Amino acid sequence: MNRIARLTTVLLVGASLGRLAAQDTVRVGITYPTGVRPTVVVLPTAGLDSVRAIIARDLEHSDRFEVVQLPPGGANVGASGAGTINYPLLKTLGANLAVELVLGTGQVTARLYDLITQQRRDEITVPADPSGQGESRMDIHRISDEIVRLATGLKGIAATRILYLNNNDKRVYRVDSDGYGPVALSPQNVLAISPAWMPDGAKVAYTQLGTGGPGPIVLQSLATGTRVVVPTTTEGQNITPAFSPDGRKMVFSRLTEQGANLYSINVADLCCVERLTAGRFAENLSPAYSPDGRRIVFVSTRSGSPQIYVMSADGTDQELLVSFDFGSTGNSYAPEWSPDGAAIVFHRDISGAPQICTFDIATRQVRVRTSGGRNEDPSWGPDGRHVVFVSNRTGRAQLHVLDTETGTIRMIPTPGAARLPSWSRPLVRGR
Repeated sequence: MNRIARLTTVLLVGASLGRLAAQDTVRVGITYPTGVRPTVVVLPTAGLDSVRAIIARDLEHSDRFEVVQLPPGGANVGASGAGTINYPLLKTLGANLAVELVLGTGQVTARLYDLITQQRRDEITVPADPSGQGESRMDIHRISDEIVRLATGLKGIAATRILYLNNNDKRVYRVDSDGYGPVALSPQNVLAISPAWMPDGAKVAYTQLGTGGPGPIVLQSLATGTRVVVPTTTEGQNITPAFSPDGRKMVFSRLTEQGANLYSINVADLCCVERLTAGRFAENLSPAYSPDGRRIVFVSTRSGSPQIYVMSADGTDQELLVSFDFGSTGNSYAPEWSPDGAAIVFHRDISGAPQICTFDIATRQVRVRTSGGRNEDPSWGPDGRHVVFVSNRTGRAQLHVLDTETGTIRMIPTPGAARLPSWSRPLVRGR
């Protein structure tokens, strides 16, 4: 079996070779010790039950808060929008913060209260359908992320989506970060692998499979469904596309009889392909840009087995990044840089099964994050705290989200077996 056939077989049977705004901060008038999460209560408002449920779930999934449940009868907050907060009652529940929701004409306002100082800290108003159905859910998720920002000064993950490959029909799907509404994106008659978000969320890229294996890389508009084949990717097998932070360049791996090498292309102008690696006897795969766009992390077999390397974005200064022990642990795959540039997430074979690992750039230490089952194909959330990955721990390959600070894991159920997830940045309205 030649190299192309061998690598194609590996891809199709499930080996994981996938790439697998700054904001002003406003903090509440109280600080919390490291590891202590503020408690928050989302107050009921007539006509906004669905909105309230979505926001409470989002805040819980952020892992920044303990969400307090109201006793039967709720709290006396006065008429909708009155801003009459029953501070003594809410404090008896152990809450530090309260969120009041106000229904307007075609919009929802969320007000954040500090129950310790008994002051209203801030508010946000967004256009939103109070039914919480369809695309209006993303508007509600934006309210949740703004609450996270106002309360903690940190980014949220609610107004995001995750791409993944449905291994049953080989189509690219997207799903909201809370698991709502999986939608097929790639055409029904097209087999795909290696999905990736363009940074602005307007387009996705993926490799279109042909009868002989992976073929060209396709850019698809989410607004119109229009598909454009990336020039020069109609020859050989072109896989694992990844975008530069500004969205102007894309790096990918091309498989030929001479090896698997990395190339970059000016994807904004669909021109100017450059070869970055020159491994005739090594495979170079799964590239990903650093947050500043100056470096690329990737997988290479130049040391004899797939391991994590790094180079400058122009292909110079290639070197091993993540050390390995030539035996106790095995191959490493699917590296991705954290949004703050401080860490790399990847999966590594440990005791015969892949496990999610992180590599701290400053300390150069590897930390194993999962155990039990097969855990692979990680992708960072935009907050730099959460990682989505695929695990078969429930008996079928499903998406799971890891909180790297606490180690807690939640599942995102998907129809069919999931592979190769890619987490978006926060999405603007209409995306």
